[in-house]
Amino acid sequence: MTEKNGETNNKQLYALLNVSPEASDEEIRKAYRQWAQVYHPDKHQSPHMKDIATENFQRVCEAYEILTDENKRIIYDIYGMEGLTSGLELGPKLEKVDEIKEELERLKRQREKEKAEPNIRSSGSLLANLSWPDLLDGDGFMRGMAMATEVQSQISKRTSLDIGGNLAVNERSGGGAATAILRHQVSPVSSVELMGSMGLQSLVGIQTSRQLSVHSTASLGITASLRDGSLNLSNTWSRQLSETSNGKIQLSLGEESSIGIGWRKKEQKVSASGEIKIGTSSFGATANFTRFFSSKSHGRIAGTVGSDALALEIGGGRKISKFSTIRMLYSIGVQGLIWKFELHRGGQKLVIPILLSHHLNPVFATGAFIVPISLYFTLKNFVFKPYYLRWEKQKSLENREKTKNQVEEAINAATKAQQLLQNVANRKKIKQEEMGGLVVVQALYGSQKALLNRHRSEETGDGVPSQIIDITVPLNFLVTDSGKLKLHEGVKKSGIMGSCDPCPGEPKQLYVKYTYDANIHEVTVGDYDELLIPQESHKV
Repeated sequence: MTEKNGETNNKQLYALLNVSPEASDEEIRKAYRQWAQVYHPDKHQSPHMKDIATENFQRVCEAYEILTDENKRIIYDIYGMEGLTSGLELGPKLEKVDEIKEELERLKRQREKEKAEPNIRSSGSLLANLSWPDLLDGDGFMRGMAMATEVQSQISKRTSLDIGGNLAVNERSGGGAATAILRHQVSPVSSVELMGSMGLQSLVGIQTSRQLSVHSTASLGITASLRDGSLNLSNTWSRQLSETSNGKIQLSLGEESSIGIGWRKKEQKVSASGEIKIGTSSFGATANFTRFFSSKSHGRIAGTVGSDALALEIGGGRKISKFSTIRMLYSIGVQGLIWKFELHRGGQKLVIPILLSHHLNPVFATGAFIVPISLYFTLKNFVFKPYYLRWEKQKSLENREKTKNQVEEAINAATKAQQLLQNVANRKKIKQEEMGGLVVVQALYGSQKALLNRHRSEETGDGVPSQIIDITVPLNFLVTDSGKLKLHEGVKKSGIMGSCDPCPGEPKQLYVKYTYDANIHEVTVGDYDELLIPQESHKV
C-alpha cells in the first residue's frame, strides 16, 4: 500500500484504532478498549459471529501490541509492517529506545546511500532554429542549431563530478566547449567546486559556497582564461525572503563587469520571477509569470527588455505523461514573430523556435497568435481528450479486473466487520437523534470519479458503483458521546475498521452526509485529509 507521495503507508494500524500517529499510550489503550468491547469473541454466542469477532479482534490486538511497544512502534513508524516481519538485524545489545532508533536511522541512511551511489543523472537540450522567411527566399529552413549535455555522477557521499559539453552552429560560424566540474561538500554548510573548460573560451576556476545562516547563502568564485590570462571574479548572495520566495544579488568583476539582482516566488498555483542585470556595455531585464491551472496544465507570460532585446512571450504547456511536458509559446519583439515549441522529457529538452516574419504586421501577428490556439483547442477537445479518456477508462477496467478478487475479499471482510458494529452504531444514532446531535446519514468512500458520477452510475450500468463502499455504520460507531467525529490527517480511510480500498491504485475521496441540530450537512475530503464534524461550513 502506498501513500500519495509514493512512500510506504506506515499509518494503517493507526487508522484501524482511529488514533492519531502522535497518539499517547493512554489514547491507544482507550481506543483498544472501545474496539475490544465490540470484537471480543466472548461477547458473541453465534458461531458465525464469533468467527467474525475473532478475526477482527486479532487485528485489533496486533495493532495494540505494536503501538504500545515503544521499540516496535519506532520500527513500524519508519519501515512499516515490513520492518517488523522481515526481522531487521538490530543486534541483541540494542535494548534502549534511543539505541534502536539510532540503529534504524543508520540502516536507513545506508540504504539511501546504496541507492544513490550508482545513480548517474543526465540532462541535455537540443535547439533547432528554423526560419519561414528564409525558406520562402530559397535559403533553406534551418538557421542554426545548438545542443548541450551534462552527466552528473555521485563519486562518493560528499563528492560529485559533472561532465558536459555544448556545440552551436549558425549560418556562418560555430563553436563548442567541454566542461568538467568537481564538487565536494566540505561540511554541512560549505562546499567547493573546481571547474575546467576547453573550447573557444578555455577557462579554469574555483568557487566556494557557504550557508551563512538558516536563510542566507554566499558564494565566491574566480576564473582565469587560458587564452589571455584574464581573470574574472564573481560574488553571489542569496537569501530566502519568505517560505515561497527568495532573492539574490550577483556581482561580477572582469572584462565584462556586471551587477545583477534577481527574485523568484513559487507557490502551489503561481510562479513568478524577475531579474535585472547591468553591465559595462549592456543592460537587460527579464520577468516571467506562470499560472498552474491544474497538475497537468499551465500558462506563461514573459517579457525581456535590454540593450539588444525587446520581446513579449505568451504561451502555455501541458503534462502528457509522468515525465513529459509539451509547451507552445508565441513571441513578438524586435527580432520578429516567433513560434516556439518545447518538449521536456525527464532531464532532456527539445526546443524549436520558428521565425514567422521579420516584420511586425498587426494582421499577421494576430493571425499567428489565434491560429495555433484554435488548432490546439480543436485537437485537444476532438482528438486528444477523447483518446485519453478511452485510454484511461481501458486502464481502469484492466486494473479493476486484475484486482477484482482482492477487492471482493476486502469488501466481504469489511461487511462482516460492520455487522458487529451495527448494534452499537444504531444505539449511538438513536441517542444522537434524540439530542439533535450528529447523525451520519450516508458515508461513501471510493473512487474520486465514481463519487462525482454516483447519481447516474446506477442507471448506466458501467460498474462504477463497485468502486465505492458504504461506511455509514463505522462512522456512526465512531461518533463520540459529545456528538463529534474526527478522522485523523495522513491516515487512509481504507484502514478504518469496517472499511477497505474498493479501487486500488486510483485517487479516492470520502463523501459524508450528516444531520446536526436538525440541519443537513455535506462534506467531501481527500483520502489523507482530516475529517472533523460537525462544522457550520458544511451546512447545505
